[in-house]
Amino acid sequence: MPEEVVFLVETGRAVLIDDARAHSNPSLDDLAQWNAHRNASHKLQIAAAEAKEAAEKSKAHTLSEDALRKRKEREERRAAAARAKALAEGADIDLIDDISTPDAGPSQPPQTREQGRHSAPHTYASGTTATTASTSTPAYTITLPASSSLTPWYAPHDCTYSTLAEARAAEIWTYPADPHERAKCGVFRDLWEKGYFMGGGIRFGGDFLVYPGDPLRYHSHFVATVIDAPVSTIKPMEIVAHGRLGTATKKAHLLCGWDDERQEVSYFSIEWAGFG
Repeated sequence: MPEEVVFLVETGRAVLIDDARAHSNPSLDDLAQWNAHRNASHKLQIAAAEAKEAAEKSKAHTLSEDALRKRKEREERRAAAARAKALAEGADIDLIDDISTPDAGPSQPPQTREQGRHSAPHTYASGTTATTASTSTPAYTITLPASSSLTPWYAPHDCTYSTLAEARAAEIWTYPADPHERAKCGVFRDLWEKGYFMGGGIRFGGDFLVYPGDPLRYHSHFVATVIDAPVSTIKPMEIVAHGRLGTATKKAHLLCGWDDERQEVSYFSIEWAGFG
């Protein structure tokens, strides 16, 4: 909100920067260093991704070898048990050797004469090749700097303004420009100094939402409407509208009359009888 900007600058908590002037055109050396830094970051990410993929493949290969070894051990145990059972039952030694031989794998079913007569040979077009190898580059993340201060071509020293007067003289800031805007800034500052937090109140028919603490932890208690002068005229229908809207949204409506000469605020709360 512009009122918050005015308050922060007037209290020395923030400065105004002409962002367009602060960003100069980068030189060729600056761009080369910037691109080299980004390419180095991309290579590190790709190397880490490839190392992770190789580790996963090695782990899967180790698991497959263990599975084959265990399968072979199970087959040998079954063959030994079958041989021992056959010997105990007095079977022929040749039959016992056939039973104890591990199965080398599933055999192909014999092809019938009818299948052999009608099956057609496979043909391939000459000059065509099928490739399954993937040549894609591993994905990497491009990080954009959140602050312009990380770029070498950002120089805000000559275009930083610590007061509103300096910013107005540089024609980068004009708020507040009329009595109503000055009144809103005065009300915002007074409520802030009383310990309240403010947010935009246009959705609730006012200028501000007034919170008793951090807006992430509290609901707003008031909808504040700024009045340019403490002796301004308010229509009865406005009072009714503010009262009904505040009741419907479980808030009290706060009328804030700003006295520009005394730099003071007069507060009046509107709420329906029995509300809360």
